[in-house]
Amino acid sequence: MASGELTSARLVRGYLDRIYSLNPLLNSVIQTNPLAVCIAQQLDEERRNGHIRGPLHGIPVLVKDNIATAGETCNGNEAMMQTTAGSLALVGSRVPGDATIIRRLRNAGAVILGKTNLGEWANFRDDEAETYPLAVGWSARGGNTINPYNLSYTSWGSSSGSANGVAAKFVLGRSRH
Repeated sequence: MASGELTSARLVRGYLDRIYSLNPLLNSVIQTNPLAVCIAQQLDEERRNGHIRGPLHGIPVLVKDNIATAGETCNGNEAMMQTTAGSLALVGSRVPGDATIIRRLRNAGAVILGKTNLGEWANFRDDEAETYPLAVGWSARGGNTINPYNLSYTSWGSSSGSANGVAAKFVLGRSRH
């Protein structure tokens, strides 16, 4: 991005295309941000004008669906992503504001690309994991997360959609190189 070879908007569109292509099979992402491309374009404009917020400027990220995201606006358009912890019981509810981590990510110039699936209520369902072992990567809102490397396996755990999203290359993961 610093050289101008890649824009945030182009990166966001590429990731969204990949999500739309593979997510119906994997159930990693519960919802995408309808304003992601617009926000990326604004961040690209900031970069062109010499304003770079930091190393996350223009980088798309996925966040777990139990992290509060309030509505946002872009070029006069307003949108809200749900925060449901994967539960249908919270669909349509509104959070009072962004979680601290979301506010910090936005201020740093990250593009919130979407919300990831999780074990419903972050697997906080008493001892159901022992009784219903296949439910630990499942939510009523997002369904069962499927392992992107072996489609015959579910992805277990509270962060199943987040892990899947990185493994399926829906966003950049941490590189050791």
